[in-house]
Amino acid sequence: MMLEPSIDSLQEKIKSKYTLVTLSARRARELKQGSAPMIDKPTSHQQVGVALEEIQSGKLHYIEADEIQERTETT
Repeated sequence: MMLEPSIDSLQEKIKSKYTLVTLSARRARELKQGSAPMIDKPTSHQQVGVALEEIQSGKLHYIEADEIQERTETT
């Protein structure tokens, strides 16, 4: 059984597997608590799958701590 989207395609969006797992788990928790999916008609029936689809589609991403600090220093 192949998972979609594939890990390889997801790592094009987010390089670190640790970050990928953490981000998808946090988003899955939000979905479980009633948050609406950010994509139309997700194919997965599980929250983690929906979170991975959101990452693949570019709707779900993260900002690194270094970028946040740079943004606050320039304002």
